[in-house]
Amino acid sequence: MDLFEKRAFAMALSLLLVFLGLIVYAAKGLQTDLPTCLPPETARQFRKDVGSVVEIGPNRYQVNVVAFMWGFNMGTVNELRVPRGAVVDFYVTSRDVMHGYHIERTPVNLMAIPGAVTYARHKFDEPGEYMIICHEYCGLGHQNMAGKIIVE
Repeated sequence: MDLFEKRAFAMALSLLLVFLGLIVYAAKGLQTDLPTCLPPETARQFRKDVGSVVEIGPNRYQVNVVAFMWGFNMGTVNELRVPRGAVVDFYVTSRDVMHGYHIERTPVNLMAIPGAVTYARHKFDEPGEYMIICHEYCGLGHQNMAGKIIVE
């Protein structure tokens, strides 16, 4: 092994140790954690309200969505209705594989991850229809994952 090879090996080993140190620091020092399963009580409440628009205040709504192959559990016709000017909190999860939850013409762009709940809030000022699509390929039938929000 010549000098160049020894230096390259030492640099690669030191970079691996630095990356390992950063991972440990993120996990312990910053208390970063991977998503885990929902606590049972939270999961029961989430399932109870899935697919409905729940009014939680004046002109303030909450929507719990469960994505699955190949749809969104948002009611019987895959559409939500909210009044103009409504502030909507979206809580999204998945029951099988990773999905996407994107509402066109809004900044709402979530990942639906099994065992975790992602969140976004949006105020719908403009009336009309907002299409919801899955932007994460989830298998055959992915193109059928769509819904809409109707702002009245």
